[in-house]
Amino acid sequence: MTISPNRRSTKRGRPPVTDGAFRCSRCQRMANQCRATWPGEQLCYSCFYAAMHTRGVCPQCGHDGVLAGLAGDASRRPICLSCARIPGDFTCRDCGNEGDFYRRGTCARCALRQDLTALMIDGAQHRDAIDPIVEALCRVDRPESILSWKRSPRVQQLLTGLSNGEIPLTHVGLDQAGSDKAVIHLRSLLEHAGVLAARDEPLARFERWLSVKLEVLTEPAVRGPVEQFATWHHLRRLRQASVPGHNSAAAVRYAKQEVTEAIKFLTWLHSTHHRTLATCLQPDVDEWLVSGPTTRSKIRNLLAWAKKARLNRSVHITHRQAPPSRSLTQQQRLAWLRELLTGDSETLPYRVAGTLLLLFAQPLTKIAALPTSAIATTDNDVQISLGREPIPVPEPFADMLIQHAGSRPNLRAAGGIATSPWLFPGVQAGRHVAPQVIRERLERLGIDLLGARNTTLQSLVGAAPPPVVAELLGYSYATTQLHAEIAAQPWARYITKPSPTTS
Repeated sequence: MTISPNRRSTKRGRPPVTDGAFRCSRCQRMANQCRATWPGEQLCYSCFYAAMHTRGVCPQCGHDGVLAGLAGDASRRPICLSCARIPGDFTCRDCGNEGDFYRRGTCARCALRQDLTALMIDGAQHRDAIDPIVEALCRVDRPESILSWKRSPRVQQLLTGLSNGEIPLTHVGLDQAGSDKAVIHLRSLLEHAGVLAARDEPLARFERWLSVKLEVLTEPAVRGPVEQFATWHHLRRLRQASVPGHNSAAAVRYAKQEVTEAIKFLTWLHSTHHRTLATCLQPDVDEWLVSGPTTRSKIRNLLAWAKKARLNRSVHITHRQAPPSRSLTQQQRLAWLRELLTGDSETLPYRVAGTLLLLFAQPLTKIAALPTSAIATTDNDVQISLGREPIPVPEPFADMLIQHAGSRPNLRAAGGIATSPWLFPGVQAGRHVAPQVIRERLERLGIDLLGARNTTLQSLVGAAPPPVVAELLGYSYATTQLHAEIAAQPWARYITKPSPTTS
């Protein structure tokens, strides 16, 4: 069985210059400009930056500092400026550290501190509150990224607003400042640095979304039940489930859909039959369901909540669990695994994510939120924790997983304020990649994601008892049992619950 992946370019960075004025001595690529001329070398900007940011102990003289030169022997080991006979003074006049200058004899970190002091500390209304922000931004691994970021007039406006007190250093204050990319990035920086407490952003967006939805509902017969249902059913549950490291995006999307369908149903009920949720009849519900799309069944929780709240006990929707019908053939699944493990149709992070789907049937929401602590290496193997117990990772995926963990992208989304705990870091500081991003990349590649997960799970429950698969992969017993029944495996009759023991 062959597959046809929609390949994308996996090369990163700008295209190489092929007709530049000179050839860099280190990377051997043509460049338009020469950044530095050192004894026996001409360096392009990229190689100069890499050289001036290589630090350690010189193997020739023991100097601890910048190792910008290369040894003249076959080893080509990095050596210090003095041993490489590189002329010039590269000591920052402010901090005394050795390195590249960013501005008039000062390093990038000191230049950043000067700029932030002038922008935020000088004339600050409450300097004690601003000092931690400046210190956090100056601690980054790559201060050049913050220097570039703060050139934006919008960013300067936000930083000045924090300084003069116009923008309170709270989540509410940042919410009032706007919802553009500058605010989002500033919030993530402050959270990642520990200046601002982390919050559940999908939950916060749901609260704002709900407020806007309720504002436009002018009919009390519609607004009242919707507000109560959204507040006491969805909002309460979302807040209870909101814990650090938990991704609530999927739950929020589901809550939005149910609230939206509740608004549609109650609006139709009032305008068509002049009834409310309390006076709704079963024929009204049946008429609503058969006269529209299947998404109308999302009012089931609304009716269940109405019954529990004693608003209406006479209507209901029978819960029906649709079987997972979409699937790949086993040959297609193995072909996709082979492509992700050995091909180059996608970049490494998304090949790893796709393999986790095709090998362990992991949902994308769980893959996106995997911490690096889920990966453990021993003398004999690599293990990953997806359920109650860690499981061994087979080769060659084990090597690919370790390679990805050591070269994760977006680690400098915050300039390196702190180490990202996520296996798949996102572009926002301190956050993992959004599941939707992984979904779009794998679907664009050509993988049927739902079919892939169904086939993988059915294959796994055919090789081991469903309860064992459930515990190892983090699934419920009911889910693995359902897939075992669909796969028509003898394990479908395996006892799913332990028998009570007698003493």
